[in-house]
Amino acid sequence: MNQKKNRIEDSKNVSFQPVEAFLETAKGRPRGKEAQLSLPSLDQPFVEGSVHTEIGEIPRVFSSLALADRWGTVKARWGVGRMHYTIEPGLYALGNPDGHSPVLVTASYKMSFDRLREALPGRQAWILVLDTDGINVWCAAGKGTFGTEELVRRIASSGLEQIVSHRELILPQLSGPGVAAYKVKKLSGFKVIYGPILTVDLPLFLDSGLKATGEMRQKRFTIRERVGLIPIELLAAFKWTLLLLPVFFFLGGLGGSSGFWANTLSHGLFAVFAVLGALASGSVLTPLLLPWLPGRAFSLKGMGMGVITACIFTVFRVENLGGWQGSLEILGWFLLIPALSAFWAMNFTGASTYTSLSGVKKEMKWAIPFEISSGVIGFCLWLVSRFIT
Repeated sequence: MNQKKNRIEDSKNVSFQPVEAFLETAKGRPRGKEAQLSLPSLDQPFVEGSVHTEIGEIPRVFSSLALADRWGTVKARWGVGRMHYTIEPGLYALGNPDGHSPVLVTASYKMSFDRLREALPGRQAWILVLDTDGINVWCAAGKGTFGTEELVRRIASSGLEQIVSHRELILPQLSGPGVAAYKVKKLSGFKVIYGPILTVDLPLFLDSGLKATGEMRQKRFTIRERVGLIPIELLAAFKWTLLLLPVFFFLGGLGGSSGFWANTLSHGLFAVFAVLGALASGSVLTPLLLPWLPGRAFSLKGMGMGVITACIFTVFRVENLGGWQGSLEILGWFLLIPALSAFWAMNFTGASTYTSLSGVKKEMKWAIPFEISSGVIGFCLWLVSRFIT
């Protein structure tokens, strides 16, 4: 959740020049041979040779991904080196393009770059990579790093107008919130054309004269896409969960008529499994069952899944509990498991098509206090139950 909150705060801190000031600044920007050229290094693992142009050697890549590329994707999915999984911004050649080949624009997040080139087997094209600090296209557009100014700057620094004879750029549709097409045209002379949402539709888009069908414009959130997002969110949540598990295990051994170790094996071990169940409920089951869970807010979906999880756990536990101790413990877990599940489910708000920035902020204002209150009360009830005989 902290990651999503930081993303929201970062978006607030991005400063944009007023239109008039930006246009005035751009008037004096050098173009063509007078521009400050900045070409990507040829010494990158995925680069295979170069294409000679009048401005220098352009790194060449192919659509087939090497084992190292695929392994890098797997690691990024699990959050290993995710924030450093980047490539150098600038112009790349896919295959052996010429001056008439299309120019496709993407982000410096390597997974975005790899998905783009992998979708174009046998094609010749130029790929212009913007400096997005290693953030994917969609998030970078919302944050402002995949934006108008960076695009115009990268066109000039790559010497693109000397390499291609046309003046067209194909941008991902999801970059739209960050790019003002008319400004790009006015400042650089290049026309922005928004391509399909999915890279797999690019071949048909290119063969159809850069025309997108209605289906190409629709963003779906399939179960396969949701499964792909689970590992990184699950791992991030599990890091914090590791801090909770020893605490619950130790506190479970306190109080009661049995000895400490007997209590930990009964109450402490159950508490550990209950917390892990809440984690699975919020970080795995909620995204998997997202379209079928009631409510629009992720916190409500996660809470509903948490209630089901609490029911399952207490069914197996209720036979061993009785009196006030058992009632308080069951009530405590009925408050604590849904609260944790709802909290962890909210991690997916920044990765789905279900929410907007304003919607996330609005949900956080009421959901976070509710989750904290419910979690604290549930924890206190469970702790008190340990000392009632």
